[in-house]
Amino acid sequence: MEGRGTHGRGFFHFTLLYPVLLPTISFPALYHRGWWRLLREGDSCGKCDLALCSEPKDCPAGMVLDRCGCCPECGNVEGQICDLDQGNHFYGQCGDHLECRLDADEGRFGEVPEPQCVCKSQESICGPDGQTYENICQFNKAYAAKRNISMKHKGPCESAPVISMPPQDAQNYTGNDVIFGCEVSAYPMPQLEWKKKGNKIFLPGDDTHLSVQARGGPRKYGVTGWLQIQGLKKSDEGIYICHTKNKHGVTYASARLKVIDGNFFIIIWM
Repeated sequence: MEGRGTHGRGFFHFTLLYPVLLPTISFPALYHRGWWRLLREGDSCGKCDLALCSEPKDCPAGMVLDRCGCCPECGNVEGQICDLDQGNHFYGQCGDHLECRLDADEGRFGEVPEPQCVCKSQESICGPDGQTYENICQFNKAYAAKRNISMKHKGPCESAPVISMPPQDAQNYTGNDVIFGCEVSAYPMPQLEWKKKGNKIFLPGDDTHLSVQARGGPRKYGVTGWLQIQGLKKSDEGIYICHTKNKHGVTYASARLKVIDGNFFIIIWM
């Protein structure tokens, strides 16, 4: 049983309901403290004695005070269920830089919305490792076990493009359509273009049966691009390159297109 900084009837309740704890061993660790609180509902806070408090360990979201306002305990992390009403102490309070909110989107799909800890700031953080973290809460979670680590700066780390989803090899019959996709992320935002191996000109050029599209996302500081080839011809066969760059570097990925002559199969069938 964890240390208590207040005196009350906690030990009596723990002894009577000990068998109830056994099934909770298999529950996710994030929910354990809720059941401990439920078993201690009858505890009276009494006088706070910090000497009786146990020191919580491995708290990625920092520490908060327990329901008696005496002993420190781990604050709930981002995405963890929390007590929306400050007067309740079942799921626990959110940790540093976090607040308890209801997810309105869940209600739209017929689900019962549950309060969860959400990071107050969604500004990206550049870590000392050169990696971009989604927000300060994710940064703190990553470096919780390390002391005296500070962010490099607010905002994303600048880096050369990284292709997270390269184009895939494809094959199809003449006359059909093919689409290649490519997803890349970097900061500053990268430029994404397409080439066919052996040609110096970026696509589509003046070829009307080729089209290129791009949009931001789905990742933060990411771009997704597509190359569509309509009405495939045998001459379209080859290797297509997703070419991306910003001021920090250039990277690329390629995919092979195989075009099967549809007329050959029509002749055999006839």
